[in-house]
Amino acid sequence: MNQQPIARFSKRCPSAFVLTALVSMVLSAAGFAPAVFAQSTPHWMGHGRYQSSIASRDSGAMMRLVRPLSEMVEQSVVQVYSGGDVVALGTVVSEDGYILTKRSELSGGEPVSVRLPNGQKVDARVAARRKSNDLALLKLHGGDEANWNIKPATFSTVDPPTGSFLVSPGRDGFTIGIGVLGVPARYVAHQGRLGVNFYDAPSGPAMVRRVHPESGADNAGLQDGDRILKINGRQLLGSQSAITTLGKMYPGDVVRLTIKRGENTLELDALMCDQALLMESENDAKVNGPRNVRLSGFDSVIQHDTVLAPNQCGGPLLDSQGNIIGINIARAGRVVSYALPSSLVTAEMIGMLEEARRPSE
Repeated sequence: MNQQPIARFSKRCPSAFVLTALVSMVLSAAGFAPAVFAQSTPHWMGHGRYQSSIASRDSGAMMRLVRPLSEMVEQSVVQVYSGGDVVALGTVVSEDGYILTKRSELSGGEPVSVRLPNGQKVDARVAARRKSNDLALLKLHGGDEANWNIKPATFSTVDPPTGSFLVSPGRDGFTIGIGVLGVPARYVAHQGRLGVNFYDAPSGPAMVRRVHPESGADNAGLQDGDRILKINGRQLLGSQSAITTLGKMYPGDVVRLTIKRGENTLELDALMCDQALLMESENDAKVNGPRNVRLSGFDSVIQHDTVLAPNQCGGPLLDSQGNIIGINIARAGRVVSYALPSSLVTAEMIGMLEEARRPSE
């Protein structure tokens, strides 16, 4: 293998050395022999004017270089629509049209459809849910099944070490992000908050002392002094009962509140928010950018620094050899993304497929 182009490039731009190594691994994973790599190495890798471009992981040049990895799973990645908007990616898990995606991004009651790798748009329905890890299993039920041209994802049992390069593919063989694994698999407790403080009352309705601005409670129209009689139809016995009931809800859940305001009884639907979103300042929000409604509450996640849009979660996450090592599940911060590891995804997938295929009684 001719090392000179790589050696010249690495000497001029040391920060890009690891990226050069990644390029080599990408081409090897895509089936290129060393001799072919030497012949296929872009001439611009040795030119100074491209050094800053290649050194940036999110540059167009790097996206093109790792595209062979994304193309390896091209038939396994779809776009998910809810109410006509793209809300997530999806990962194909069976030839008969079952797809895993991010549950909390699906608007309740809105029609769901899927854009397949070949561009065809097909109706779908939610066949199973796993609230504990924010997964939904969709089932395609439209179009010509013979022309879906999808392929089930094969999840790897290999756990990549910290510091590994990771690739996030989009639909149609494109790469949407490149990152580095920063934290190995860990539990993330859910932090769902309605956005209210209560007066301390041992019995009777829970009286609202304060509604936090821009919270789910605020957006639903809850006001200071309102008395909450029921949550999701469950009668409350004091403020602690309300706190306990709400503490079981995940970010993204919609709760039905039965309240007393003066002499009137009202029904309000409020969205549970993630505590991290409620606590961030206006400046923090600008720095972090758009994030998913649900950022917490996962049995196990691996953390990487790929910059993803909220609607780019739900698709597979690859290592530098093209192995699927998980599913992206949340954009949690400016350079913090979470993915469910393959071991967890596989276990959830098996249970969800069994549930979806179980004959109705």
